[in-house]
Amino acid sequence: MPGVPGRGGPVPKRSDQRRRRNAPTHPVTQAPAGEDAPPEQPPPHEKWHPIAKQWYESLARSGQSAFYEASDWATAFLVAESISRDLKPQPIGVDPETGEPVMAVIPLKGASLAAYLRAMTALMVTEGDRRRAGLELRRASAGQEQQEVPGVARLDEFRRRFAG
Repeated sequence: MPGVPGRGGPVPKRSDQRRRRNAPTHPVTQAPAGEDAPPEQPPPHEKWHPIAKQWYESLARSGQSAFYEASDWATAFLVAESISRDLKPQPIGVDPETGEPVMAVIPLKGASLAAYLRAMTALMVTEGDRRRAGLELRRASAGQEQQEVPGVARLDEFRRRFAG
């Protein structure tokens, strides 16, 4: 659906980079959270592949996780579990002499990667995903100052001079 936040399309500009400040075109419906305190991230499984574990642990250090509910953490856990299984050696056949399974690391399937990326979009993992959902994160170290786009301050100065 074009124009609906969180539904693909071009990545919107950050609010401090937009020229127009129109009222939002999509109303926001609010509902109480499941619990008063934000849910804690369940610990990663100790046997997960290192890449899956790194991704899962990075979510707790990311700003969007402040909005996660228990169901979001469950989704992230499931995605990490699936990623881990896909990245570990998998059975590709049986050894004819021993009858033991032959294991190998196989390339990640495109369909699996696409499914993971869709799930990550739902969890607002990337900057573009967050902007499409209307969420912008600000670093405390950046202070309250808004970053100026190069050349905008000069253009504003010219407008003030010639508007009078």
